Parts: sequence; C-alpha cells; structure tokens
Amino acid sequence: MAQPTTAAPVWNLAFDEKGRLTAPAEDDFLDQVIAQGVDDLFCFSHGWSTSQEAAGELYDAMFPMIQHAATGAANLGKAGFAGLLWPSLWFPPTPATPPATAGAAQAGNGATVDLDAGTAALTGTQIATSLQQGFTDPAQQQTVQKIGELIDQAAAAAIDSDESDAQKEQRLRQIHQHLTSLVPPPPPDDEFEDSGETALLLTDDPTSGYLAAAEAFGTAPPGSATQGIGDWFGHAVNGAKDALRVLSYTIMKARAGDIGRAGLGPLLQTLHTRSPSLRVHLIGHSFGARLVSFALSGISTPQNSPVASLLLLQGAFSHWSFAHEQDNPFGSPGALHTFADRVHGPLVATFSTFDWAVGVWYPRASFLAQQDTQATTAGRWGGMGADGYQAVNPSQDRTMPANGSTDYAFTPGTFYRVDADAVINDVEGKPFPGAHSDIRKPPVAALAAQAAAAHA
Repeated sequence: MAQPTTAAPVWNLAFDEKGRLTAPAEDDFLDQVIAQGVDDLFCFSHGWSTSQEAAGELYDAMFPMIQHAATGAANLGKAGFAGLLWPSLWFPPTPATPPATAGAAQAGNGATVDLDAGTAALTGTQIATSLQQGFTDPAQQQTVQKIGELIDQAAAAAIDSDESDAQKEQRLRQIHQHLTSLVPPPPPDDEFEDSGETALLLTDDPTSGYLAAAEAFGTAPPGSATQGIGDWFGHAVNGAKDALRVLSYTIMKARAGDIGRAGLGPLLQTLHTRSPSLRVHLIGHSFGARLVSFALSGISTPQNSPVASLLLLQGAFSHWSFAHEQDNPFGSPGALHTFADRVHGPLVATFSTFDWAVGVWYPRASFLAQQDTQATTAGRWGGMGADGYQAVNPSQDRTMPANGSTDYAFTPGTFYRVDADAVINDVEGKPFPGAHSDIRKPPVAALAAQAAAAHA
C-alpha cells in the first residue's frame, strides 16, 4: 500500500479481528515513533471496507490535509500519522431509494417515498462474495458462501415451486442455522446497542424475524410481510438478505470494539509509558469511530493515557455510548461513560442529515425485534453520525462552515456535537449511504487540527 504523500512520518498499523497487532512489530513501531521525535501522533481508523487499498486512499487524502491544517498551530509539535488497518466487512452497493428530504432522513417517518434499502436486487452469491473477504477463517468463509447459495436456492423456489409452507420454513431455518453460527459473542460490557440486532440474528423464529427485516429495510411494504399472506416466502427470502446486512453491522461493531479495547488501547498505554510527553489524537470514521472510542476502555487510568483529543467522523455506533444514566432511555450509563476522562482534550463528533447510512438505515438494524414505533427509532437506536453525543456533559454545539475557517474555541473535557451539513453533504450516486463517507475535505482536516490543538 502506498504511503501518504506527507513529509511527516507515517505508519500503517495492521490488526487482526482479535485486536492483535500483526504489522509492524510492536517494539519496532514504538522505537520508530520515539526515534522520529514525534510530539503529536494522529491515529486514524477507517470504517467499513475490506480493502487495504481503500483505506490507503483515505489516509493518502487526509494525512496531508491534516498536516497542512496543523502546521504552525499553537500547542502542536512535530506530527506523525498512524493509519489503522482492520478487517471490517463490505456489503455490496444496493440501488436504495434515498430519503425524500433531510428531515425524513432524521425522523424516519413522514417521508413522501417508501424507503427501500435495495437489498432485494442482490443475489445471495453477490452478498456472500463481498462479505467473505472480511473473514480470515476458511470455515467461516465457507459458511458465508453456503448462506449465499441457500438464499439463491430459496429465491428460485419462491418463484417456481410447489413446496409446502413447512418446506419453505425449513429452507429459512437452514439459512438461519448457518447465519447464527457467525454471530459474535456479546461484548463484555453487554452494551444495549446490540440487543435489537442480536434478537433478530439469534431468534428461534427466523420466518417472523426475516419478515420483520423485510419490512424494516423496505423489501416488503408495511403490513404485507405476514406469513401466509401473498408472497410471504419471497419477502422472507429478501429479509434473509437484509439479515446478512444486519450481521455485517454486528460483526463490524464487535470487531471494532475488540480491536480498540484489546489492541489499540493497550498499545497507546505502552507508548505513553515509553514516551510520556507524546500526545495521541484519535480519529475514526464510521465503525472506525467505534474502534478509536473503545480504545479508551483499553487504557487503565487517565494518568496512563496519551490521548489528547478524540474526533468521531460520522460514527456508526450508538449515540448513547458516552451517556450518563439519568437521561439515557435504556436506564443505564453508556458503555464508555467512565472512560471519557482518558481524553485530555475535547471529544468531538460530526453529524450530518445527509448521512443516510447512519441516519436512516443504521437505526433500523439496531431496533429490529424491539417494540419501538418508527417515530422513536432514531432517538433510541440512533448512531453518532446522525446527531452526535447524547446525554453527556459538559456539552456544546458547533457548526462546520463550508470554507473551514472558524475558531471552534474547543476546551478540554467537553463534548462537542458538530453540525457538518454544509460540508458532509455529497449524496450524488450514493442512494444507500448518502454522504456517509464524504469526509475527504479541508474543513474536516481543519476540525481535526483544532481538536488536537485544544489539549490540556
């Protein structure tokens, strides 16, 4: 993978799904950072993508812009950059129906069009081929392939078959048996954000679960995906494809948490032990925002943390993760509530109404099998990239200007929700994710630099 074109030293840190640093060797990395005299190390994690080339392109674009924005900034010294590489999953693009308005993207109700994730247009084999790349275990790769084959066989049976309902249900149970074997164990903190997905993926009634998924993702019109009515089996087969999408979300969230907690966090603590004056600035996009956030839980105490700023770009994880208990609708503090003090500077999160991946589809994955109405979906099951940190204090709101020239006046220890509608807004040709990945822009780099400069 090509190195970003920046004069600053750059490292690529590759982690496996368990959080083990596979390259470079840990001691080599630590020695090199210290030898280079780095004062401020920017650690950036990509989101959904199985390709190292795609991650490299992101870092190629962002590192020079961040370095330029940080040049001459007060409180910042010699910069270095670490691009994280981890085995996230890639679900193939779908011809989704985009939200009619930004308001519909936020609310999830009142839209003038019937939202459809477009999953039905894909074959099981297409989905499996894409997801397989995110698994290193040959047995799991074979399981993914088998699921794709079973979905395609069921789709054929839905079109031309005289099978009984019992035989059709058996096909769905076969698919579900293989799918369930891939579900990761629950996180050690038993985080509420995964409960809706787990209810679908581990259900004892895959027929009802897949029909519910079909309605949630628009494969079936509301109220039509009912067993025994109309093309219920065809809807359920397409719902199985949507369940694979939910599985990909669940695996990515679990991996991101594991890699942050068990891999990146301890590595940063060791770096702090070796070089106490070095500052680390964590930046994460999408599920990578979850990775860098959960790295905080892998650092034993605030005194052992080198983290001087946290920037979450369109984070694809629960906006309640840092929440205090009293204002959390789940009645418990967020999984990261006690770890915010590992950041010796501002905690910043961007959000955009043009991010349909997080604002529209992410909550539908998270609330599946719950009893919420569509109107409460975004509030309870929303992602960080939809509206930023929720139920945190102290907190303030900011707006990112299109030209990037503003003084955010960040202060350490404060949560900031940054409205990025004026910048993260390109939805052209992206009917499913919208502007979710529209972050390769100078104003975003300027935000990273200002967050870094506001350390204690």
